[in-house]
Amino acid sequence: MKFPLPSKVPIIYAILAVLIAVGVVPLYFYATKVVETNRERLQRSEKMLQNRVSSDLAEAIAQRERDIRSELSDLAYSIQATTAGNLTGPRVESTAIKDLLQNSIGSADSNVSYARLVNMQNKYMSVGTIEPDAFLEKELDRGLAAAQDRREYNGEAITVGSGRQTRTLMVISKFVEDSSQQVQGALELVVDLNYIVKKLQEARDREGLDTFVVDRSGRLVASSNAQYATGQDMTSNELVKSFVEETARLRMTVTEEYTVQSGKTRVPMLGTYDTVPGLGWAVMAQKPQQDAYIEIVDMQHDAIRFALIAIAFSILIGIWAARRLTTPLHVLTQSSRAIAGGDFSQRVRLHSRTELGELAQTFNSMTDDLEKYVEDIKKKAEENHTLFLSSIQMLAGAVDEKDPYTRGHSDRVTRYSVLIAKEMGLTEEDIEKIRISALLHDVGKIGIEDRILKKPGALTPEEFEIMKTHTTKGAAILRPVEMLRDMLPGIELHHESLDGRGYPHGLKGDQLPLMPRVIMVADTFDAMTTNRPYQAAMDPEYVIRIINSLAATKFDPHVVAAMTKVFESGKLRIQRAAVVSGEQAASAAITTIAE
Repeated sequence: MKFPLPSKVPIIYAILAVLIAVGVVPLYFYATKVVETNRERLQRSEKMLQNRVSSDLAEAIAQRERDIRSELSDLAYSIQATTAGNLTGPRVESTAIKDLLQNSIGSADSNVSYARLVNMQNKYMSVGTIEPDAFLEKELDRGLAAAQDRREYNGEAITVGSGRQTRTLMVISKFVEDSSQQVQGALELVVDLNYIVKKLQEARDREGLDTFVVDRSGRLVASSNAQYATGQDMTSNELVKSFVEETARLRMTVTEEYTVQSGKTRVPMLGTYDTVPGLGWAVMAQKPQQDAYIEIVDMQHDAIRFALIAIAFSILIGIWAARRLTTPLHVLTQSSRAIAGGDFSQRVRLHSRTELGELAQTFNSMTDDLEKYVEDIKKKAEENHTLFLSSIQMLAGAVDEKDPYTRGHSDRVTRYSVLIAKEMGLTEEDIEKIRISALLHDVGKIGIEDRILKKPGALTPEEFEIMKTHTTKGAAILRPVEMLRDMLPGIELHHESLDGRGYPHGLKGDQLPLMPRVIMVADTFDAMTTNRPYQAAMDPEYVIRIINSLAATKFDPHVVAAMTKVFESGKLRIQRAAVVSGEQAASAAITTIAE
C-alpha cells in the first residue's frame, strides 16, 4: 500500500529533522556501541562468576575427598601397625581397633558417619552414628569386594532415613595388608555428603545460583534445591547431558546457554559445570538468563531512558532553534501569500541583523515596486476592458442600426440574459461571458444582404435559409478573436433547440451548452414582445406562458423557470403592448421562434 506524499513539507519540520538527526543519531550510535560493549563485558563477567563458583566448589569437594581418602589411608596404616597385619579370628574385634575406628568418626571436622573393618573371614568391627540399612549394606559389600581385589572404592551417593533425618552418604574403602603385602581385610568408611550440600547452599545464597552435583551417569549426588532427590536422573538438563556425553572424564570447565522445561514453558538458562578430580563428578551452577543478565537489562533500560531524555531535550532545543529560523520565513511567506492574493499593503516587520533581516528589507522594497507596477497594470487593464466592451457595444449597435426593425434588440437580450443567469446562481465569470455573448449574438447579420434583412414582410423559404446563416457567420467573424473564444457557443447556437429541430447544427439535449440555452430564451422573449414587420408586440404574460409551454421540448426547463421567476418578481419590466388575437399570436410566435 502506497501512502500519498504531502505536496509540501513545512521547513520547520525539515530544520527540526536535521537538528534532531545531528543531535540524536550520533548519540544513538554511541549509546548502541557503549551498550553493546558493556553487554559483552557483563556477559563475560557473569560467565566468569559461574566459572569461579563451580570451579571453587569442585576444588573444595575434591580437596575434601582427598582429605577423607588420606584419613582412610592413615587409619589403614594405624590398624596395620597395631595388629601387625594380623586380622584373623577375634583380633578384628579387639578394643584397640575399636578405639581407632571410634577416633576416626569422633574428630570435630570428620564427615565419617560409620566405619567398619572386615577380615577375610567376614568378621568385622564397626562403629558409627548410623545403623546401615539394606541399601547401605549393599554399598558396603561392593566396597569389600573392591578391597579384596586390591582396589580402592568410591561408591555411589545414596540416601538413608526420611524427612529431616534424611542423609546423603557415600561408601569409600581400602584394603588392609600385612607385611608381606597380603590382603588381610577391608577398611570401609561411610562419608556424610552433607558438607557438599552446605557448600552448594552457601554458593546459592551468596551468588543466587542454582547449584548441584551429578555423578558420571548424570544422577544427582547433592543439591542446594530441596526439590531434587539424591539419585535423580538429571540428564533432561542440557548442561548435564552435555557433561555425560562429552566431558565426563575430563578436567575442564564449560559454560553454555540452554533451556530447561518449567511447567509448560521452556526457560532460557545460563549454566556452567566443572568436573571434580578423582570422583568423575561435576559441579553444576545455573541461573535463568533473565536473572543472570539482569544488569544488562537494567543497563539497556537505563540507556533507553537516558536516550529518550536526550531525544526529548534535542527535540526541545531543535524546536526552539527551528522556530528562531522559521518564524521570519513564516512572516515572509504570509506576506508573500497576501501579495499573491492582491494585497500589496503588506510589509514585513522583521528586526534582525542576519541575512533574514536584509531579505525582509529587500522584500519590502520589492513590494513597493510591485504595488506601483500592479496599479499601473490594473489601470491599463481597466482601460483595455472598457475599450473592449465599448468596441463590442459599438459592434452590437452597428448590427441593430442595420436592421431598423430590431433596434435595441441586442441590449435587451443582454439585459434579460444577465437577469436569468443571476437568478440561476451562475458565477460572475459565467455571467460576464453570457453578457458579452448575448450582446454579440446577432453580429452575423452584418453579412446578410439588406434586401433580406430589411424586408418589410415575411421571408420566403429561400430568404429564410439565408437569414439562418447569421449564426455561423457571426461565429466565423469572431472566432479569430482569442478573448471571445468562450463566447462563441452563445453566438453560434442560440437558435438550436433541445428537441434537435433548431439550427445551424440540429444539436439535441445535452449537446447544447448552457450559454445558448439562456440566450435563446431571452432572445425569444424580446422578439415576441417587440413590434416586427410581420407581427405586433405580444403581451409579456402571454409570452411567458408560450415559453413555459415549450419547456423541455425547445427550451431548457431550468432556464424557463428562472425567466418566469425574474418576470414575476418584477425585475423584468417592459411596456405592455395590446394583446393580439390567439390566431395571430400563434402564427407570429412560430415565425419569431424560428427566426
